[in-house]
Amino acid sequence: MSMSINTNRSAASLLGEDLSAAVYAAMQRIVEYRTYRRTVNELSQLSAHDLADLGLHRSEILRVAHETVYGHRS
Repeated sequence: MSMSINTNRSAASLLGEDLSAAVYAAMQRIVEYRTYRRTVNELSQLSAHDLADLGLHRSEILRVAHETVYGHRS
């Protein structure tokens, strides 16, 4: 007796996986952005002296926050 296994996925299944991946990616971007904003806000609240202790100038806050959250992306 010969058995065949159908390994083809339905279009709905593939669409569901694509949608799931898109939702996950969107959620990840939201989490990263919120982390970026929280980092900017916290660094912005520091005094110039405290920033200097960290080796930072106020003008570097956005760059440092971006690199911290997103890495050295271009």
